[in-house]
Amino acid sequence: MPTSHWFRFFTYAVYALAFFSLGIYVHTALTKPAATPGWQSPRGPVGAPTVATSPDRGGADNPFIQVAEQVTPSVVNISTVSSGKGRTPNELFRPFGNDPFFRDFFDRFFEGMPRRRQQTSLGSGVIIDKSGLILTNNHVIKDADEITVRFSNKQEVKGKVVGTDAKTDLAVIRVGAKDELPVARLGNSEALRVGEWAIAIGNPFGLDHTLTVGVVSATGRSEVGIAAYENFIQTDASINPGNSGGPLLNVRGEVIGINTAIVASGQGIGFAIPINLARKVMDDLVKKGKVTRGWLGIGIQPLTPELAKSFGVSGEGVLVNQVMPKSPAEAAGLKAGDLILSIDGKSIKDPRELTRLIADADIGKGLDLIVLREKEKRSVKVQVGEMPAS
Repeated sequence: MPTSHWFRFFTYAVYALAFFSLGIYVHTALTKPAATPGWQSPRGPVGAPTVATSPDRGGADNPFIQVAEQVTPSVVNISTVSSGKGRTPNELFRPFGNDPFFRDFFDRFFEGMPRRRQQTSLGSGVIIDKSGLILTNNHVIKDADEITVRFSNKQEVKGKVVGTDAKTDLAVIRVGAKDELPVARLGNSEALRVGEWAIAIGNPFGLDHTLTVGVVSATGRSEVGIAAYENFIQTDASINPGNSGGPLLNVRGEVIGINTAIVASGQGIGFAIPINLARKVMDDLVKKGKVTRGWLGIGIQPLTPELAKSFGVSGEGVLVNQVMPKSPAEAAGLKAGDLILSIDGKSIKDPRELTRLIADADIGKGLDLIVLREKEKRSVKVQVGEMPAS
């Protein structure tokens, strides 16, 4: 019996020790701090940042914070005042509608009153040179009699137009400043890929230096109906009225585009002018006061399915419907009815692409065209001329 007593005692002790150990293990598991997981989605945008695993909340590893801190000082708020011929007061206010008697009375009453009014606009810009050059949209400063530029430190100075280009909706203004101005770094829009991070900084609705983040949704967008020369970057980074003229940036803080427009009926559809195009326009405006573009002197139209069938092609190419007298095209022997298939080995798909390629070509450069004439391919070499001012 004593042996049985000690056996039961030993069994109880083992059970007690087991339950005690289990309790310690459960308590430790429940109170241990959870490790912060890294961001590991393999399908994230190109150059996606890895979330910091350290408890530091200072943002040293957050590229968006770095971009904001580095680039924000170079983004400015632009406001303008323009005065011009506007509607007369009687056009603005007719309490009796268009009743002939009262209309004549108000016309005589307001005759001789000033017919000028003031308008204000608000947009953004980005400093691209220490001397005070600022790149923005043409529509932001169009017809402005007075331009006010406000920096991130709230200092305000007057701006002067260096040059504008309505065909790309770009403009360059200059400001004077006592101190050296912060300058944004320009990137390479030709290297952009769909899915890369896109960061917009501007002044939407007058809210200074607002930063929004998205991705590059598409490149080479045309047929948008915004400007004569379209090759837009599309992004879903939030762009609103007041963002116009501000920079679109990559995750390295380089300017890849100038924000210019949105689709009013949609959400997450904004457009920016590629910085490579903006750089060329800017250089021309600063050095020459105007933008020079290549010109062949032809009228063109898209290839419809019916025309493609008649030419015996699959649908690529642009049809020449006019050759202007004394133009580079006439000198090279191009004729109405020619179908331009390629330029310097690059296949041509639509008129806007052809127009852009020619406009971007250096004046005097020789271009090798492959055209289809009377169902035979011919090689035509044409020298690029300068587009007339008209």
